[in-house]
Amino acid sequence: MLMATISAPQLLSSRSRSAARVKRHSVKTDMTPMVDLGFLLIAFFVMTTEMSRPYVAKLNMPKEGGTPPTLGESSAVTLLISADHLYYYLGDWEKAKAAGQIKETSFSVKNGIGSIIRERQAWLDQAKISEEGKKGLMFIIKPGENAHYGQLIDAMDEVQINGVKKYIILKPNEEEAAFLEARSVFDSSELPVLVPLFL
Repeated sequence: MLMATISAPQLLSSRSRSAARVKRHSVKTDMTPMVDLGFLLIAFFVMTTEMSRPYVAKLNMPKEGGTPPTLGESSAVTLLISADHLYYYLGDWEKAKAAGQIKETSFSVKNGIGSIIRERQAWLDQAKISEEGKKGLMFIIKPGENAHYGQLIDAMDEVQINGVKKYIILKPNEEEAAFLEARSVFDSSELPVLVPLFL
């Protein structure tokens, strides 16, 4: 009996010792995936900020008081912009006015100023008037006093879309301004002008 009492505590003590000797591993976190994720996030934000920068179109304005550039009549397309209408003519103002060739247009995709530009470019390529072909087209944008800023942006969009290499923004001459004023449906004092185009 003595032996049983002696061996029983020894068994208990050996079990308790093995329970106390449970291996404790130190907590070790692998940070490699977190570093990869950090670099991916940085790359993502750099790319999105780089791609979200606004595109700025180059706009070359003529010097004040300088002589207007000489244009080949056959390669010029002029767009007159009023508050409520768009008009275009090909070549010289006097000849277009005498021939009744000042026509109304719009920014429509199908029959708007873009299609007129494309037709004129195709004609310049076929007619072989100059070595430049369609690149020789001169697009003249003349916004009137009551023209809206959005209309000017739409005209510049047509320049970019159709690949026009030569374009200029000018103030309409007196006859063109009178033409626009005579055909204006709305009272100019009632129309909101967002940004004055010319001072």
